[in-house]
Amino acid sequence: MAKIAEWNKQFSIGVDSIDDAHRKLFSIVRKLIHLSKEENNGQWACAEGVKYFKIYTIEHFTDEEAYMQSINYSGYEMHKRLHDDMRYKTIPALERDLSESNYSQESIQHFLGICLGWLTTHIMIEDRAITGKISNKWKKDNAGEDMKALEDALVETLEEIFRLQTEIVSEHYGGENFGNSIINRLTYHSKEGTQIQLFLDFEESLALHIVSSMLGMHLKKMDKLVINVVKELSQQIADQVAVHLHLSSQYKLDSNHIMTAEQFQQEFSTTYFDYNLLLNTGTGYFAFCIQLE
Repeated sequence: MAKIAEWNKQFSIGVDSIDDAHRKLFSIVRKLIHLSKEENNGQWACAEGVKYFKIYTIEHFTDEEAYMQSINYSGYEMHKRLHDDMRYKTIPALERDLSESNYSQESIQHFLGICLGWLTTHIMIEDRAITGKISNKWKKDNAGEDMKALEDALVETLEEIFRLQTEIVSEHYGGENFGNSIINRLTYHSKEGTQIQLFLDFEESLALHIVSSMLGMHLKKMDKLVINVVKELSQQIADQVAVHLHLSSQYKLDSNHIMTAEQFQQEFSTTYFDYNLLLNTGTGYFAFCIQLE
């Protein structure tokens, strides 16, 4: 991870003030990574580092937004919504995770993995699009009533099936790494021939918790049993969400299979997702993504 947190020329967007801020953000993340690996630094050092990252990130967002407005950047509104999602949902949710777990290694890795992944992909695509070096990925934003309905349906489903109280971490999840996980891909077709693909990504700690609770035994390692149970549960979650959204009679399942992390990342790098949610269940992170075709 430390090598990934190094600034290099490919991240340059060609605006000195913004490039300098990005260098600083990478430097802060790199220091946090080192702090997380040193046992004698303790909670206070990590807490101060996280606080500094948050303050600097929010200041940078404000400066970058001012620059976009100064050049009448056409993608400003969508870009600002991505910033706001990070400002008001992701960072606060990650901070609560850190605080409630007393800065556990797992919560620190959540913070570092998600923030570093977001920073890297956001700069490489969305920020470089500001100066025309690349086309921006987020062409539209499905925030609004549809997103709220999906969030409510998903939260209710996870509570109904697993008795888990969940929190939305991001409405614009971009495939950031939150740890080892099981990823399931479900493909549905309607009578009219339209296709929907669902991607459900369970952090391993969440998968183990769910299956352990179902079987009444404490499971510590991933195995074929856990993977097969999660595969079946993915379909149940999808079906129940469809019921909440009144879509259960419109689509039929074609396929249900496990993906590798590399395959999932490839999907994010080559295709557009219409809905991307990241949730914290209290026992692990969970991503739910929808691709409409």
